[in-house]
Amino acid sequence: MSEYHISVGGDSPGRDLRQLAQWLRQDTATRTEATITLQPAKPAEGEMGTALDVIALVTQSGFSTASLVLTIYAWRRTRPSTPVVTIERNGTRVMVDSGDPAEVARIAQALENE
Repeated sequence: MSEYHISVGGDSPGRDLRQLAQWLRQDTATRTEATITLQPAKPAEGEMGTALDVIALVTQSGFSTASLVLTIYAWRRTRPSTPVVTIERNGTRVMVDSGDPAEVARIAQALENE
């Protein structure tokens, strides 16, 4: 099992995060291979914490990180302003902030190397 934490930046991070969680729940590959929950963000050491949420995505073996990244790219394309999405797994943090399909391989590789 692996766990991914996904956060969304931009003007409406809470709303966008909830919409992304719903999008992931509707994606066949993601919903059959992962458990998706919204959680309060963990504060960094020495911080009080915030009310912002993160998506916790707990995956089963055989889950495709590339499929997750492609799903997030597809969701970003539907947004009026494309928010930056941060994906973290085992201490590796990557930002999905462009529309370049070539980035999918780089991001998936970075997350899978953990």
